Amino acid sequence: CLGDCQLHTSCGIQKCTTDFVSFTSHLNVALEDFDLEFCKALRAYSACTYRNSKVCRGNLVYHSAVLGIGDLMTQRNCTKDGPTSSTNPEMTHDPCNYSGHTEAGEHQGGEKTPSPTYLFCGLFGDPHLRTFKDHFQTCKVEGAWPLIDNNYLSVQVTNVPVVPGSSATATNKITIIFKSYQDCTDQKVYQAVTDDLPAAFVDGTTSGGDGNIRSLHIVEKVSGKYIEMHARYIGTTVYIRQLGHYLTLAIRMPQELVMAYEESQDLQLCVNGCPSSERIDQSGHLPLPVMGKLLPWGAAAHPRPAYTLETATTKCHEKMVVKDIYFYSCIFDLLTTGDANFTAAAHSALQDVEALHPRKEHWHIFPRSGGGDVGRDSKFFVGLGLLCLILVAYL
Repeated sequence: CLGDCQLHTSCGIQKCTTDFVSFTSHLNVALEDFDLEFCKALRAYSACTYRNSKVCRGNLVYHSAVLGIGDLMTQRNCTKDGPTSSTNPEMTHDPCNYSGHTEAGEHQGGEKTPSPTYLFCGLFGDPHLRTFKDHFQTCKVEGAWPLIDNNYLSVQVTNVPVVPGSSATATNKITIIFKSYQDCTDQKVYQAVTDDLPAAFVDGTTSGGDGNIRSLHIVEKVSGKYIEMHARYIGTTVYIRQLGHYLTLAIRMPQELVMAYEESQDLQLCVNGCPSSERIDQSGHLPLPVMGKLLPWGAAAHPRPAYTLETATTKCHEKMVVKDIYFYSCIFDLLTTGDANFTAAAHSALQDVEALHPRKEHWHIFPRSGGGDVGRDSKFFVGLGLLCLILVAYL
């Protein structure tokens, strides 16, 4: 058995596997370059197993790894030829890769710290805000308001009234400033307004810094309707959509960068939520009877509402099966505006959560009956029923 023991001891499959884990531990499937980096790591893993093929020929772990690599390369459509990850992951240091420069300090200390914590914020509809703390609010915030304002990024939205006589607003302008950072990018400004959702920054460029590094770049997904911005140097991804006449925004950013701001920058809706004076909801309850009274449906200059509680519920259920806060926000928006585009906005907002929010168990926010959020037995549905009675009176 002496020969076999020596053979297994000299097999380097464990080092190959350890390197592969190091290459991929910081990757996130939600980021655009995931497949590229994962394939590079797989090719490096494959090359490492090939170098050890002779000394590992009797090792079952080695043969399992080879089969597993082949399966993964097929699943990810990886080519056998192409760039590979560095053979010395401890020594790699890419200042324009947030995950990379985070791990540089880990290896120097000899211990690996946990992966970065990411946070999500979204704004859509009438408008509904999901903060970095996963608090859900419905706000007026008419005019220009800062969503994010830290040392790396500023995001400002402008909201306008949706229906005359109503305090509900929606977003028609988004301005984003990516602040200059080392050699990764110069300051870049992006601006979108209704019916003008460009796939470039205001200076006409589509990327920041060295074009080969692509530490910051814009990807157009649907012309004039949906773009993504990937800021690799700060580990941040931004989605902007136009649905109907209004814009939606979703962003994913590392927690340590979210919290990197001065005391003077404390007015950030994504961080601290809307000021209480700007809240339409009351601790989560959407006061639709009030909204109903504000909407001058009986006036000759305004049409009758397009939706009842029943038809709005049916319409929203077509797009959203799960009756979470996005579903109820959809109903609220339809009853408030009569605009079916708000159904698509709520549905897309939930899709963006599923793409960017790091914790699957937090994707859906469910109302609590009688608590601070809306629910089937809560004031929300009582409010919807009263609104219907108010509207029926004018029909």
